[in-house]
Amino acid sequence: MIRSIVTIICLYVIMPARAQQFTRQQNAFQIHTATQSFQLEFCTSSMFRVSYGAPFKEPLMVNRYDWDSVDVRVKSEGAGLELSTASLRLIISAAGHLEVYSSNGQLLSSEKSADSLGVKKVLQSDEHFFGFGERMDFLDQRGKKVQMEVGRGKEKPHIVGAYNVLQANYSPVPFFMSTKGYGIFLHTTYNSTWDMGNTESDAYSFSAAQGPLEYYFIYGPQFTGILDLYTQLTGKSPLLPKFALGLHVGTYSGGTWGHEELTSAAYVIELARRFREMGIPVDILFLDSTWRQFGKNGGKGATSFEWRETFHNPKAMFDTLYNLHYNMVGLHIRPRIDNGTRFKLLDTARELHYTYPEANNPGEFINYFDTAAVSWWWNHAAMKVAAVGARFFKTDEGSAFGALANESAKTGPVGPEAQRLHNVFPIAYAKAAYEQFGAYNQLRGLNQTREGYAGIQRFPFIFAGDWPSQWQYFGPVIKAGLNIGVSGVGYWAHCMGGFEQPADPELYVRWVQFGMLSPVALLFGMDHPGYKEPWRYGKEATDIFKQYDELRYSLLPYLYSTSYHQYKTGTPIMQALVLAYQDDVNVYNITDQYLLGENIMVCPVTEKGAATRVVYLPQGEWIDYWTGKHYDGKSYLNAICPLDKVPIFIKAGSIIPKQQVVQYVGQRVIDNVILEIYPGIGSTDLYTDDGKSLQYQQGIYSITHIDQRTENGGCRIHISAPEGKYHAPTKTFTLRVHVEKAPANGKGQYDATNQVYTIEGIDATKENTILIN
Repeated sequence: MIRSIVTIICLYVIMPARAQQFTRQQNAFQIHTATQSFQLEFCTSSMFRVSYGAPFKEPLMVNRYDWDSVDVRVKSEGAGLELSTASLRLIISAAGHLEVYSSNGQLLSSEKSADSLGVKKVLQSDEHFFGFGERMDFLDQRGKKVQMEVGRGKEKPHIVGAYNVLQANYSPVPFFMSTKGYGIFLHTTYNSTWDMGNTESDAYSFSAAQGPLEYYFIYGPQFTGILDLYTQLTGKSPLLPKFALGLHVGTYSGGTWGHEELTSAAYVIELARRFREMGIPVDILFLDSTWRQFGKNGGKGATSFEWRETFHNPKAMFDTLYNLHYNMVGLHIRPRIDNGTRFKLLDTARELHYTYPEANNPGEFINYFDTAAVSWWWNHAAMKVAAVGARFFKTDEGSAFGALANESAKTGPVGPEAQRLHNVFPIAYAKAAYEQFGAYNQLRGLNQTREGYAGIQRFPFIFAGDWPSQWQYFGPVIKAGLNIGVSGVGYWAHCMGGFEQPADPELYVRWVQFGMLSPVALLFGMDHPGYKEPWRYGKEATDIFKQYDELRYSLLPYLYSTSYHQYKTGTPIMQALVLAYQDDVNVYNITDQYLLGENIMVCPVTEKGAATRVVYLPQGEWIDYWTGKHYDGKSYLNAICPLDKVPIFIKAGSIIPKQQVVQYVGQRVIDNVILEIYPGIGSTDLYTDDGKSLQYQQGIYSITHIDQRTENGGCRIHISAPEGKYHAPTKTFTLRVHVEKAPANGKGQYDATNQVYTIEGIDATKENTILIN
């Protein structure tokens, strides 16, 4: 089984209040002080909720509110009350201020003030903060002010407005983790403000636009343990279909904005064929905005679900694409519904009260909060394209509910209720498409969305938004991926090469290298006529594109096993180094390196013309993926990076499962898995299931545990027999052991040039132990 170790330390909550000043009902304590009352409820021995009003539920954010009984010991001494669990010790003062300690006496958190409007806590001298969603500004937020509101800047010109990385907030998450070993999740749908030591150097605070305030305190102490508990609250990210780990390609069908008359099904089919003819692996294709006829009422900002007249036979187009073995083809939509030439969907939805009311009209947004409205939307709007072959949506513009849209001067619903729902609307919108398509396709769900909030990880995946093809935006996009990952969202993508404008060929290559080694690989651009298609950038760029695409496809067993680990633990596929090395201050501001899974460190090159770049190697031993050279950790390295090489380092002790490259997932049965062994102490779990259904949630899967250790100057590799209810197609393993010289024993073959010792034909259905000396 895949192993995740979460260290649990006893914690105590101490509340200085007289015994008669509290009441208890199971895990919940109602605390009364001279100035206020609040409720403290334990969810587990390491997590509790504080409510300064009646506790509320918002299932779009949190999918678990009921918890098992927690053993809480109560101790009253004088004016103080102490609550302790197996993991925490809490103290509440007579004024209602809360102090939290670990069971070994470490002070985790103490309050300066707290009420229904906001909380102020002591900022410890060596405390740092990570999280807050898909932010593009900073990784460590100590000393910063952070605003949480779904959307992006709107000021003109765009260079300081919509493209202002300091305002980018497509998917804020009101959650952070502290290097002191705890996290805080602000349980609110409203906009929130966080001052993480900006105003006062010894205090941080948080508040919501509307109260009463409620938050969860989560103890790890490791970040991975905090994320596990946080995603128990807000939901684990389910597995995508295995083919969704292949390449995704988006297209404007030959005609972006201003060139809509050039769109055609023929362009889409020719694009799909060209990838196949050039041997560039790809699995998923989607058509962006210009496939559809713009609406009579909302124009570009609304969806009529009618095809543009340039698409003469959409069903034949879909049939051709599926005959070319594209596993899934999708369409871009917007949340406003509209009348077209043939269908009067807006009129009908308004008559049935399935649109969300606006100030002076019945509204244009489908009310995705209403299950009846969602059902009507699916059966009478979405099915018009699903029936001819669309298998997923790109649910764009979720931020337009109660805010200014990109292609419209409209703001949609306004008022108190719209303010309450603005941040969770993107989740309801994505949820509708994800669940309806999953049921219709009889397949795991998949939805591509730009906006999100706490809980969006349950309806994957999210992408970074529309950033220009300029070097100045490349680095911030990497930050967005690191920050969304430490905020509990693992399936994340970005537009390789940037979205708008033709890319500098060097930038295109460097961004592609990063994109192919991201959780989801997405190629999409709106620049006419190039559209980020690799052959538009010349032979060298095309060759490098194919090289890294094939590297990704070879890593599918590793990525898929990592995806399962993410599903079980909440640890993201793409990890900021601080997730694994939270006690190493050197990693707190590293925003251009990350771990892909647990064992592969990727170091994108973000500087034009760079022939080298500085890399930090955390504690341990690391191996250069390209040269095989070994380096000690806790050190800096000037890594060489010619255009076709992005620095990649492998942790010693790693076991990385790989496979033969295919043009699409399902092209052939993968009955041989290659195990790349980098000697040391380590283990991995190879996860396999059918790749498509939800049966894995009922335990229908197979796991093979593989470990290695040094023994008598050599390497001992142990492969367990597969465990589980799924009969994996893997018949044999090929071991590729990375050693500097040929072993004295064994029947394998040694490649002195690449320093790899290969053993083939190991029976994958049985337990095996291999000794290499």
